[in-house]
Amino acid sequence: MAQPRCVPYDVRVNATIHAEAVREARSRVVVFPELSLTGYELEASMVDPETSALEPLVRACGETGSIALAGAPVAGLRDQAFIAMLVVSPTGVRVLYRKQWLGEEECVRFCPGDEPTVLEVDGWRMGVGICKDTGVREHVERMAELEIHAYCAGLVHLPEEVDEQEERAVSIARRCRAFVAFASFAGPTGGGYTRTAGSSAIWSCTGDALARTGTVAGELSRATLHSR
Repeated sequence: MAQPRCVPYDVRVNATIHAEAVREARSRVVVFPELSLTGYELEASMVDPETSALEPLVRACGETGSIALAGAPVAGLRDQAFIAMLVVSPTGVRVLYRKQWLGEEECVRFCPGDEPTVLEVDGWRMGVGICKDTGVREHVERMAELEIHAYCAGLVHLPEEVDEQEERAVSIARRCRAFVAFASFAGPTGGGYTRTAGSSAIWSCTGDALARTGTVAGELSRATLHSR
């Protein structure tokens, strides 16, 4: 779980920062926070998955054999816009998931997105979500039905919401009987977030914390997961 320093609106610089985190992580899967490539700037321009600005991140994944899950606003049909999770691999970038459950301010610009999504990596079924999704019972129940091995989400929370962040993770782990990994922004990230919670972490299937960062931007939380 990575909680990188963020430069608001600057996808190219943020992709380079993401690439550095991927190299440092030395992990098969590296997860980043919600809207990590733009900052939580709800007016940021849409990110084209094929933009050259993401090439540093693609190269880093190629060098390390990693898959990165990064947050970005993306365009849809008929002028629609979505808060998305991109999957970045050595072969390129594609939209993996579009946030289904939106906050009140997000609804002004963005549309609700996909049904629950599963990413398969090396035989692991990984459910994914974005911030508010993690607190919606319907979303969690659908994830449980999909028999996932792990659940990964990118978040933006205030420092005073860190207890809620923890409670959601433990609840998902126990309901889905799956590992849970939350990448939560640290430091300022736009959209009125002058402070964010950080505390990115990985939990066991029983809700025990296996690894956790602090609240400083640039920290990583890392764990090796073993199949049940």
